Amino acid sequence: MKVLVVGANGQIGQHIVKQLKNSDEHTVRAMVRKEEQAEELKKKGIDAVIANLEGSKKSLVKAAKGCDAVIFTAGSGGSTGADKTLLVDLDGAVKTIEAAEEAGADRFVIVSALQANNRGNWSEKIRHYYAAKHYADRMLEASNLNYTIVRPGGLLNEAGTGKVQIAENLDERGSVPREDVASTVVASLSEECTYKRAFDLVSGDTFIADALKSLS
Repeated sequence: MKVLVVGANGQIGQHIVKQLKNSDEHTVRAMVRKEEQAEELKKKGIDAVIANLEGSKKSLVKAAKGCDAVIFTAGSGGSTGADKTLLVDLDGAVKTIEAAEEAGADRFVIVSALQANNRGNWSEKIRHYYAAKHYADRMLEASNLNYTIVRPGGLLNEAGTGKVQIAENLDERGSVPREDVASTVVASLSEECTYKRAFDLVSGDTFIADALKSLS
C-alpha cells in the first residue's frame, strides 16, 4: 500500500521512512514541514510532500491524496510548551485523521504513549502530553478508519533488537528502541490482528511479527 508518513523527519519517522522505502510490500510518501527536508528526501528517491500540522486541514488532505494508509508519528518535542503539544500532538493528529477520511485513506496507524489510555498511570510532569495522546487516540477510535494505536514505552536511540513485548495493557513501565517502534508500526500495517486494536509496547523476548499475532 501507499503510505503517508506524518512526522517523517522525526526520530521514529526516519526509521519508518527507511523501512518503507526498502519494503517490497509498501511505497512511501514522506510529509515534512520544510523545503530543504523535502529536497533531501527526494535526493534519496523518496516521494516527499510539504505540509504543516498547524496549517489547514486542506493541505493535509492534499498530502494524503492517493495514499492507502497514514502513519502518524509526529510530535511537538520535549522542549516545547503545553500549547504546542495541544496544537501538534492533539489537534494536528485529529486534523490528520479527518484528512485521511476525506482523502480516502482507509488505514491509519498512530504512535501514542505507554498507558495513554489509563489516566491513573499518567506522569504528573507531562500530564498535558498524555492528555493530548489520550484524546487523539479516542478520536481515532471514533473515526471510520481501520486504525491501530501503538503505545510505546520510554524511547531509546540504541539499535533495535527486533524483539518486543506487546499487550493491550502492560502494568510495568519499560522502554523500547525507536527502531523497534518503527518496525512494529510498519509490520502492523498489513497485520490483521492489529486492526481496530490498541496496545502497549516495550522491549521483550518475542519477535515483532509473533508478538503482533498474539493480539488475536
